Amino acid sequence: MTAVEEKKSAAPTSVVRPGPDRRNVDRREVGVKVLGYAAMVIALIIIVLPLYWIVMTSFKERPEIYTQPATWWPSSLHPENYSEATTSVPFWMFLRNSIVITTILSAAKFVLGTLSAYGLVFLRFPGKNFVFLGIIAALMVPNQITVISNYALVAEWGWRNTFQGIIVPLAGVAFGTFLMRNHFLSIPSEIIEAARMDGAGHWRLLWRVVLPVSGPTMVAFGIITVVNEWNEYLWPFLMSDDSSVAPLPIGLTQLQNNDGLTNWGPVMAGTVLTMLPILVIFLVLQRHMIKGLTSGAVKG
Repeated sequence: MTAVEEKKSAAPTSVVRPGPDRRNVDRREVGVKVLGYAAMVIALIIIVLPLYWIVMTSFKERPEIYTQPATWWPSSLHPENYSEATTSVPFWMFLRNSIVITTILSAAKFVLGTLSAYGLVFLRFPGKNFVFLGIIAALMVPNQITVISNYALVAEWGWRNTFQGIIVPLAGVAFGTFLMRNHFLSIPSEIIEAARMDGAGHWRLLWRVVLPVSGPTMVAFGIITVVNEWNEYLWPFLMSDDSSVAPLPIGLTQLQNNDGLTNWGPVMAGTVLTMLPILVIFLVLQRHMIKGLTSGAVKG
């Protein structure tokens, strides 16, 4: 061993200490995390607090609802509000109508959105880009703008106070087409080419290859569609003349004005019963929904 090597081996190993820049970076990262958690807590409070107030109010008696200061917990539970909400108006008929409208509309939007997205991605036809631009433009147009023209057309066809009068004008699929198209673009091209080399046609490619790898996105599409159609108010309100076709959001307004003076206990009870099915569906499928909404963010 040479003298130089002996000096190097004998020299004490120095401990690398983080410099002031590294410590500042660590502090900034901790600060960002703290701010992020604080923002999540604030958002959770903003979301959960109204839901908690609705549930608690549904168990209060009428005098306690109007007490000042407001009570966050009822002095005694009053479940009779739920029985009044389901008997003072034809609640179960409204529930049936909501199930019929939501089921048919969700199925129609799912089928049309999936097929149109498949055509935009896997078919070649002239003007495909212009069709997609039209879909994007439709996303930017509020539904309220088309209410007058749709109402005149449906009234001319004699579809007022009918299920088809409520369902057909709402069957547009701009959002679903956009969401499913972005996901289809993220499917690896090798999978598609392998299926085509095996002789798969368009229908077989859709049912045996594309849809089986699109589960989370389809769940997200389905949940968003079901929630939107379940809560739809304006168009069913314009189309329904009585409780034979009116959905639950319309029924809640009748419950509110049933006695001329609003009794918020039954109204809140009806609100809880209305949002409970959708809340359960969302809680069960929320992980698939988040995965589906982000599946098209990275291609490959």
